[in-house]
Amino acid sequence: MAAEKTAAAGGPAQAGPRSGLFGRLHDFLLRPEASVIVVAVILVIYFQFTNVNFLTNANLETLSQFIAAPVIIACGEIMLLICREIDLSVGQVFALAPFVMERAYDIGLPVVPAIVAALLVCALIGYVIGLITIRLSVPSFITTLGMLFLITGVTLTISRGFPANTPGGKLLTNIMGNWGYAEMVWALGIVVVMHIVLRHTRWGLHTIATGGNVVAAAESGIDCDRIRMGNFILTSTLGGFAGLLEAFRIGSTDPLAGGSNIMFLGVASGVIGGTAIAGGTGTIIGGLVGGIVLGVLQDGFTLQGINAFTFDIIIGAAILLAMVANIHLARLRGAGQG
Repeated sequence: MAAEKTAAAGGPAQAGPRSGLFGRLHDFLLRPEASVIVVAVILVIYFQFTNVNFLTNANLETLSQFIAAPVIIACGEIMLLICREIDLSVGQVFALAPFVMERAYDIGLPVVPAIVAALLVCALIGYVIGLITIRLSVPSFITTLGMLFLITGVTLTISRGFPANTPGGKLLTNIMGNWGYAEMVWALGIVVVMHIVLRHTRWGLHTIATGGNVVAAAESGIDCDRIRMGNFILTSTLGGFAGLLEAFRIGSTDPLAGGSNIMFLGVASGVIGGTAIAGGTGTIIGGLVGGIVLGVLQDGFTLQGINAFTFDIIIGAAILLAMVANIHLARLRGAGQG
């Protein structure tokens, strides 16, 4: 009655919180990552139904290895995409970091300080990208495209085109990736931390504000350049860390490992999970689920013996469908708040 009186008086009738099972289901389906969660569940059921080996422990280890690196990279790319930037060079940082660690170890540093040195180099790369993008007003697409080729050349130069063995004892090697689920444990830990950062800290709120309306954010006192710079550094560091984990898992690293493929998987994970290319919105949990969807597709197709080229077709279709779904869900969320 109160709502009707308000409406009759000319004021908007505000919808109260939904209750009941269908209300909660409706609210869940309007979340950015909801549709991809449903897709992930359907895919797992389908691949288990078509191949009983899909949910075995051995295959779950393989599946976790498909998922972990793109999800770690997605955590950084999502932060950049939210503030309307992108890093195309993170896949090359992924390949460079293990060689920096190996060279630091060769000159006498213990393994752990060598890992730290590699991560510092990755952070420096992110700082340089941010400096060029922000101070020289170069679009991040162009900056990181140039860095993509530059870092590839540096990696091939210091490696001389040959793979390198990964240093470290058994315990450190297992912790850093050699144990079956180690990479996935690291990925889940990073997802938890980054979700808290994005949703419950000033840095995350300022990242969203910067991507939503940079002029309004700056006028409200947010240092938007600092936010963008920090997220460039974060993305490069996470890319390097993912490369180190992969090197410890395999026991060696290839100068052509990662590359554009791992970068695009990271970006695709974020986009499929509900992060808007136009900036201002995105979820870390969505990036995790998007990475799971891509990993399940890749692993499921491998078990079924489907041509690897088909996977690229599916990724392209998944990105297009995700963008269409996200646009329409955003309209529904806006209508529901009106």
